[in-house]
Formats: sequence, structure tokens, C-alpha cells
Amino acid sequence: MNVHYFLTHFMATAKKKITETKTKKTVNSVAPKNETFFSAEERPGTLIIVEGSDGSGKSTQLLIAKNLLESNGFFCVHSEWNSSEKIHTMQKRMKKFDPHMPAAVFDTIYAADFIERYLTQIRGALKAGMVVLCDRYMYTALARGYARGIKMGYLKPFYDLYFPIPDMAFYFRVPVETACERAIGRNPLKHYEAGMDVRYSDNIIESFKRFQTKIIEGYDILAEENNMHVIDGVAPIYKTTPIFVEKIAKYFKKKYDVELMGIHKSSN
Repeated sequence: MNVHYFLTHFMATAKKKITETKTKKTVNSVAPKNETFFSAEERPGTLIIVEGSDGSGKSTQLLIAKNLLESNGFFCVHSEWNSSEKIHTMQKRMKKFDPHMPAAVFDTIYAADFIERYLTQIRGALKAGMVVLCDRYMYTALARGYARGIKMGYLKPFYDLYFPIPDMAFYFRVPVETACERAIGRNPLKHYEAGMDVRYSDNIIESFKRFQTKIIEGYDILAEENNMHVIDGVAPIYKTTPIFVEKIAKYFKKKYDVELMGIHKSSN
């Protein structure tokens, strides 16, 4: 399976799904899951993902987990959202020349980036027994698609078809006000980052606030539906890190029967 095949299949299937001419049963019969990845019960490696708004602390926590696991002898692969060298250049070019890219096209680019990284980084690492740490996963695409007006029920079957369910999924939640304050104070807002393509407002700051409100709403729905571990992204790192790594340690004890060294138990 290559990226071209995936994109062609993704767009064809999405069109049928959106027009409701193809049932979920038919979609799921296109390619059995066990042909593309290991189930959580069978895969030798471990897939840990973090989700949340920018400034929620998720990236910092994931690097802490990586250092902890590597110090305990585990080989780790760190994969960042939207980082495929092949797809990222194309995405930047499309954003530059089309300020109002259709939401379905935008999501397809996300999917292309994701499948390229899965095929070249994630799948092989899981098969080799490594720990894969993803800074954002399919739930970011679903939440942002939701904020752009695409029903998650239309998108999720396609991501479920091609990508493995994580062994552990963490959602670092921050209120909309906090997410906006941190993002606006960090760097100048970009057109698509602020949701200007879907015309929430002509004012870029107001558009960003409304866009983030919908994204966080989408994350909240996904966190509940997918039983994510929800962590307070507002709390100081010295309080959230022990909670985060303790949950990982418990999972590794259960799966590998090893006690991770360097764990300071939380008071919760």
C-alpha cells in the first residue's frame, strides 16, 4: 500500500460515505484491520499518544515519558503531527495559494501525512517491539475536521480502517480561554490555525477563539468516546507529570511485567 493508493481510496470512499450511499458494514469490509496493523492484544510494541490544544503541556510530558522509558531500556520512536517531509511541503504550498481550502481536502492532506508516517515510522517500530510516542494522533484530525464542519462519524471509519487504536491515549485538557491566551501570546496567528478558512469571523483573534471552542468540544467528545486518560493541562507540570508517568508505569507492569525505575508516585 502506498500514499497514492491511500489517497485515491480515501477520497472515493469518503464521497460515498458523505452521500450516504455506502453503509458502515461495506466500508469496514474494504480492508480487514489485521492486514494493516497489529491489534492492541497482539502487537509487540506499545503505542502511546497525547492529544490536546497547543500550550496544554502534552509535548513536554511526552518527552518526559520518552526519557523515562529510554532510561529503563526501551527503544522509543517519537512521531510529531504533520511532520512528513513529503507531505508537509505540499501542504504548505496548498495553504499559501488557497486561503479557503475545502475542509474535506484539508483533512485528506492530514490523512496523507498520517499514512506516510505510519508506513515509514510507526508500523515497523511497533512490529519490532519499540515504544511509539505520538504527539497528536487521529483524534486531532477528527477534532479539527469537526471544527470545520465535517461530522466525526464520517471521518472516524476511515482512520479506524488504517490506523491502530493506541495502547494508551492521553488528553491534556485546557479551557478555551487558557488555550487562546497561550496560543495568542506565543506567536502571530496563522490563517488556517485561526480557522479563517471557515469564516468564523473576519477578525483573526475572534475567529481563533471560536475555532478553538469547536476543536476543544470535539476533543471532549472523543476523549469520552475513546476512554482517554484526561489530565488537567492547566495544573503545573510538577503535579501532572507524576500522574502521567504513573499511568504509563502501571500499563508497562501489566504488559511487560517490569517495574519502571525513576517513578515518583502521585498523591492522587
